[in-house]
Amino acid sequence: MILPIVAYGDAVLRKKAEDISQEYPKLDELIANMYETMYGAFGVGLAAPQIGLPIRLFLVDTSPFAEDEDFTEAEQKELQDFKRTFINAKILEESGDEWAFNEGCLSIPDVREDVFRKPTITIQYQDENFVTKTEQFDGLIARVIQHEYDHIEGILFTDKLSALKKRLIKSRLGNISKGKIDVDYKMRFPDMKKKR
Repeated sequence: MILPIVAYGDAVLRKKAEDISQEYPKLDELIANMYETMYGAFGVGLAAPQIGLPIRLFLVDTSPFAEDEDFTEAEQKELQDFKRTFINAKILEESGDEWAFNEGCLSIPDVREDVFRKPTITIQYQDENFVTKTEQFDGLIARVIQHEYDHIEGILFTDKLSALKKRLIKSRLGNISKGKIDVDYKMRFPDMKKKR
């Protein structure tokens, strides 16, 4: 089932999310619905706060990037095959020299900006079967994970922009929070009268 994606301005996007246990109600169904929602909106990642749930759960599927010819064949293969569910994630380390990449967010449609992030992360998380893993990721996969991880920490990519960039997009962000935007996927706006 495709769920509405929460728009910029909703308080849930600013909450630090809570850990969950294996007993979380209908977790398998929730994860399946989140994947369906993400694919329906042509996203490469989706975090639970983006569907209104302040829990430490997000998913990533980088396969859409695999068609980008800027990547080597090996990188394309890695991006094509990367699909993960992250539960109760904790980034243990971020390292390397920060690099810029143009990011967007399903909760902030039609706003894209260059964001600087470190290229390598070590993250501990549980998969959908609650098996605990500690893994290192780098490059674009690390970046998508960092973006989704920020959501469960109550951080948006726009928070990482310069004061000038923030001023330049302020009215666009205001329009998104009021529902004054056309999107081709289901969204929930802070002012519930503007539900679409």
